[in-house]
Order: sequence, then structure tokens, then C-alpha cells
Amino acid sequence: MNKNHLLYSVLSGILLGFSWPTYGFTFLIFISFVPLLFLENLIRKKNLIKIFLFSYLSFFIWNSIATWWLVYSTFFGMSFAVIVNSLLMAIVFTSYSFISKKVASKLSVIYWVCVWIVFEKFHLNWEFSWPWLNLGNVFSEKILWIQWYEYTGSFGGSLWVLIVNYLFFLVYKNLIETKKFDVIRFSYSILSVAIPIIISMYIYKNQNQDFDYIKASILQPNIDPYEEKYGKTNISIINDFKDLVNSSNYSSEIIIAPETYFSESPGYPIDSFEESAFLITLKSYLNKKNKSDLLSGIQFYQVYYGEDEKTKSSNLVRDSIWIDVFNSSFFISNNQRTKIYHKSKLVVGVENMPYKNILEPLLGNTLLNFGGTVSTRGTQNNREVFEMNNGTKVAPIICYESIYGEYVTEYVRNGAQFLAIITNDGWWSESQGYKQHLSYAKIRSIETRRSIARSANTGSSAIINKKGEIVNQLDYNTKGIINGKINLSDELTFYVKYGDFIYRFSLFFFLIIILFSFTKKKKY
Repeated sequence: MNKNHLLYSVLSGILLGFSWPTYGFTFLIFISFVPLLFLENLIRKKNLIKIFLFSYLSFFIWNSIATWWLVYSTFFGMSFAVIVNSLLMAIVFTSYSFISKKVASKLSVIYWVCVWIVFEKFHLNWEFSWPWLNLGNVFSEKILWIQWYEYTGSFGGSLWVLIVNYLFFLVYKNLIETKKFDVIRFSYSILSVAIPIIISMYIYKNQNQDFDYIKASILQPNIDPYEEKYGKTNISIINDFKDLVNSSNYSSEIIIAPETYFSESPGYPIDSFEESAFLITLKSYLNKKNKSDLLSGIQFYQVYYGEDEKTKSSNLVRDSIWIDVFNSSFFISNNQRTKIYHKSKLVVGVENMPYKNILEPLLGNTLLNFGGTVSTRGTQNNREVFEMNNGTKVAPIICYESIYGEYVTEYVRNGAQFLAIITNDGWWSESQGYKQHLSYAKIRSIETRRSIARSANTGSSAIINKKGEIVNQLDYNTKGIINGKINLSDELTFYVKYGDFIYRFSLFFFLIIILFSFTKKKKY
């Protein structure tokens, strides 16, 4: 093995890994692909298998550095995510090398950009979805650089990264081949970094302030998800809830509690929830306190008798008895009937068995046990928006759903004036996992220009304004409550209206180049 080739491969992986939030050096992302691109250029004509192996090594290092914290949940889950995600990335990169031998260099550059963006979109939508390392997420800690995400979404960041890397690759390639430094080409590369940042700062400076607001209390109960959470009864949690709310004299219009806050196994039957002693007790307390609305996480179930009644997500309990389990939010507002939303972007292997009709007969209904029930969860098709007693509309985004940009815009198009993210990030201990999850929420606020009220079980709960700035925050592993104002907006950004249009353009050019490459007889 050529040591220089190995060095290029390892270097790209390290640069990608150490560019990642929240501990990374973001500027590294603009040159992270350069060593790998140069390596591909060196060995393109020799062996695609070598390109695949070297790129796999790069992406394995990147995935390992950026998402090692998954080991706190399960070693198998971490290993699966790192190995499979690296494999998919290596296949995508190798396809670029394959196409580059068939088409002109300019077309190969377009293919390089388009195929990666198509891959990222695919990773958002298939049943093994794991878009944590989509390139646009790398700027979540640099909100002053990406205020234009309100137009492009995070795919604008992915496009930016890919283009800049290719420009720097051309600079380096020219330097190695000619031993001369191309000042003009280098200047173009620097400008390609600087101009979007300057535009972003201009947008930031001229961002209008929202004057309408509601007063919210955001809870962080700090219940250990492994040892404590799923052993509590909902009545005991109500008592803890009262103590936490009573510790504050703040007169809030809405109280927001985290994902699966009320999670006594197996949960509540949906059909009889409205008449349950639990809900009656909770409503009575809220009416006596200050008539605040409540948005909280909970676990529900629905039983079916016979094959004709069950759904695609149903789990077999015993002969002819099936059950759907839901990771849900519920909303109490004055004397209105309780509203319910079911989480619909599920964590692979924890809440959802991908391609269940194929895998369940082979593996059974076994998921990774993070506490509570480990059955496949049910979902719903529409993005529910809850209307408060004062007419304000809130999006009940549950945990993993906050990673999906275009998905979140559906709440906004349905009328949401602010976003509530309820989550339980204690699975990953005090690592980069919960920090990255919080950081990615900033991107959603910029894309939609909505303030965010984030309630996390163990941390970190926060209020984020529409510029992506954290206004208030509780530390990890801290029990407490945030009281504050959440600004409201009815504005629809370009991205909310048109979604991932960058992907749609990329898909078009990707398909055209693929067709062209397989119909021509020899390289241009």
C-alpha cells in the first residue's frame, strides 16, 4: 500500500471529524474533502476498489469522531451507524470516480456535487434514515455564517461545502503538478468562503424583530432514563410536576414538558384517555394553578383484535391480539378536548424496525432496549399543530423529528407560530450527542424564522430565537425550569414555501449525467 495514499485518506477523515460541532473547528470543513479528492485523482485510472477502500477509511474516521457518543446507548447501535453510514458514503464517492472516467471534467464536478446532495436527501427519507452528518449541519454553531438558510435550508450549506472543497482541490492539484501557486484560483476559493458569510451577516443585521410573544415555562425534570424514568408511575410524576411548577411564581401561558415525560408502561389507551383519572387530576391542578396550557410527552397504545384491524406498525402480543405503541405529545388547553400528536420520524432500531414486513419474519420484533417498551412505534401522516387558549399555534416536535428540515416546515405551513421541541437526550450521557442535538435546533429556527422552546428531560432545555441564538439555557443533568418569553411569527420564509429545491435541481442533473454517461461510447 502506498503510504502517501493512506495519508491522504486518513487526513480527510480527521479533517471531516474535527470540523464537526460542537467541539470542532468549522473552517476545516472547507478543505476536508481535498485530500480525498486528490487521492481519487491520483488513482482513478487504476482501481475503483482502491478508491472505495480509501474513501471508506476516510468516512469511517469521520463517523467515528463525530458520532462516537452513540456508544453510551448501545455499542451495537454505534457500530451499526458508523459502519453502514461509512459504507454508503464510500459507495457515493466511488460512483463519482466511476462517472468521472466517462464524462468531461466539468460534468464530473457537477455530478460530484449532485450525487452527494441526492444521497443526503435519500438519507432523510428511507427507513434506515440517519442524516446526522449531512454536511449542512456542520455550521450549526456558526449561525452568523448561515442566516441565508431561510432561503436554501441546510442543503445550501451542503452545496457550499462541496463547491468550496472542489475549488481548493483545484488549487492544491495545480500546486502539486506545476509546482506553482495559482493566486487567482486561490483568491476565487477564498471569496467562495467569504461572500456567503458577508451576505449572512447582512441578513442577520437586518432581521426584523417579532413583537408578539407568549410567556412559557419550560421544564427539565432530570429523570435518569436508564435507571429511574420507566420505573415511575404517572401519578408520582404528576407530584414531581407540581413541585417543579410550584417552585416558580411565573404566570405562564403554556407549560412545556419533555418527551415521554408521562411514560408509565405500557402507557395509556388512547380511546379512554380523556376519562382517565390521570388526566382529570392534571387538568384540575392546571385550572387551580393559573389555567396554563400544557404540552407534554406521553406514551399511548391502541389494541386491535384480529388481522383485519391491525396497522402496518402493529406488534403481535398473542394470538389475534395486536398493539400499536405511540411516542406522543398531548396538549391541554382550558376546557377543550385533549389534542394528541404521534411522533412520526422514528429512531431506527429503537422505535422503528425498518422494512418491517421483510425483517420481522427473520428477526422477530426485537429493537434496541433503551428502557420502557421496545416495540415498533406507530406514526401519523399529518403534522399536527396545537392551538392555545389565546389562539397561538405551536408545533409539537418530538426529539429526532427536529433533525429534518423540510419535515419541520410542514408544521409551519400548517400555521405554527413557534416551535416546541420536546426531547429526552439522557441516553447519550454528558457527551457531544445532546450538544449536537441542541445545536441542530438552531438551524431549524433560522430556516423557519421561528423561535423555539426546547424541553429536554436531562438537558439541555433552552429558548432559541429566530436568528438561532440561545436566549436562555439549563445545563445538562440539572433539574429546573426556564421561564421566558417566546416570540411569535406568521412569516413564511422562502425555504418554508419551497422546501428542498436544491435537492430537486440536484436530482435532475444527477439523472441527466447518469443517462449521458451510459449512452456515450467514450470519454469526451
